[in-house]
Amino acid sequence: MTIKETIASGSTGTPACAGVNTVGIFTSTPASGSVATLVYLGRGCGNFKRTLIAALVLALLALPSSLAARASRLQSAQSSEQSAEAQRDADEARQEQEAAKREREDEKREREQEARDRAQEKKDREQERIDRLQELYDNGREALDDDHYEKAAAEFAELAKMSGPQTDAALYWKAYAENRLGKKAAALASIAEIKNKYAQSRWKKDAEALEIEVRQGSTNPVKIDDVSDTKGLKALALRALWQNDPERALPITRKMLTGPDSPKSKSEVLFVAAQSGSTEAVSLLEEIARGQANPELQRKAVEYLSMFGGDKAHKTLSDLYAATNDENIKRKIIQSYLLSGDKASLFAVAKNEKNESLRREAIRTLGLTGGTSELDQLYKTESSVDIKREILQAFFLSGDSTRMEQAALGEKDIELRRSAIRNLGLMGKSDLLGAIYAKETDYSLKEEVLNSYFLSGNAKALVAVAKSEKDASLKRKAVEKLSLMGSKEGNDYLMELLDK
Repeated sequence: MTIKETIASGSTGTPACAGVNTVGIFTSTPASGSVATLVYLGRGCGNFKRTLIAALVLALLALPSSLAARASRLQSAQSSEQSAEAQRDADEARQEQEAAKREREDEKREREQEARDRAQEKKDREQERIDRLQELYDNGREALDDDHYEKAAAEFAELAKMSGPQTDAALYWKAYAENRLGKKAAALASIAEIKNKYAQSRWKKDAEALEIEVRQGSTNPVKIDDVSDTKGLKALALRALWQNDPERALPITRKMLTGPDSPKSKSEVLFVAAQSGSTEAVSLLEEIARGQANPELQRKAVEYLSMFGGDKAHKTLSDLYAATNDENIKRKIIQSYLLSGDKASLFAVAKNEKNESLRREAIRTLGLTGGTSELDQLYKTESSVDIKREILQAFFLSGDSTRMEQAALGEKDIELRRSAIRNLGLMGKSDLLGAIYAKETDYSLKEEVLNSYFLSGNAKALVAVAKSEKDASLKRKAVEKLSLMGSKEGNDYLMELLDK
């Protein structure tokens, strides 16, 4: 603080201290910058006591202002520090909230994934059972075709114990194999089980024909060498007859197909007829495809119709698909559409079929036939996430990366985006994945891109992410995947990390 005294005299032309009437002015300028002024009146200027008292009074008057300024500066500093601390606390709270939100989202995704995994495991177990049933049936058929009757009987016996939809067929072919082995009692017991438990089975007629053969036949096993030459000659004669006189060949073929021959023999007879391409052959195939024989032969008729039936066969198969409730026959028809490249029929099944398993197969088959336009129509109108995921898989099978990219960038459902990103990785679309990673803000989708790089073996892309990524968690994941790949690029980068 600065104190200054100014004394002015009322007399002009004389020194200020000599004036009779004297005015004294004390001015104080404290550190705060304000000005305090004290004016006094007196005679002369030598009065030291008066001056000292005035100065002290003025100092006391200026003191509160100085203290207030200091307090203000202190308060301002404290306020700034408190504000910075509050900002730090707010930032930490926000980071904690973001971390907690991410953790909750991760937990939710994990629960949802666990639920999907459980549902998928259930489907997988059921599919494994179906596959096992089909495996036993196919193994038994193959054993019959190779004349390995002991093995065939064992395969069909196991199939019958599983009580699946093919039990009646398993019992029939078990009886067939047992009869070829000379086990008449066992064969008759198997036939009796068909008649008692499966009275409405389409195998019943074949079983009754086999029963007659068993009761009338010899107790000795059939020797294949004794009949192989005869069968070969009959096959040659039948082929020639179908080529030259299909009208005469038709009734003979029907008789052979309803007899007790092996499935291999009947399939060969039907194939000979189908190869002729005649009107009579197509009519025979249509009859059998509509169920005028056992299911085994029916599936063969469907297959041969798609191969040799021409344009007329497409309508026959479509009508049969709409009329039958047999899932195996429907599946065989879907497979026949693949052979003929019938995208229109596949699209109809994929769009209208109520059975999800069959619908999925039709969608996959559309992908295999290159039906991307039909798949695009399905995707746009579908509401089920599971079915849309199946359509994405079909796009993958067709090699259509454009539609996969559209789903990866524009799909609202995050799980579908993850599927699209994963498929892009398997398709080797690293540039697209890099663009997606650069634009994406969702943590889980960026993580899926890293998974795709890993699945496709793209160590170079993972190294680039590990070097540039600011998020410590994503950076760590990239490094973890590199550590598992054993690639040169990855190992070189890992060495760089160790050298730091």
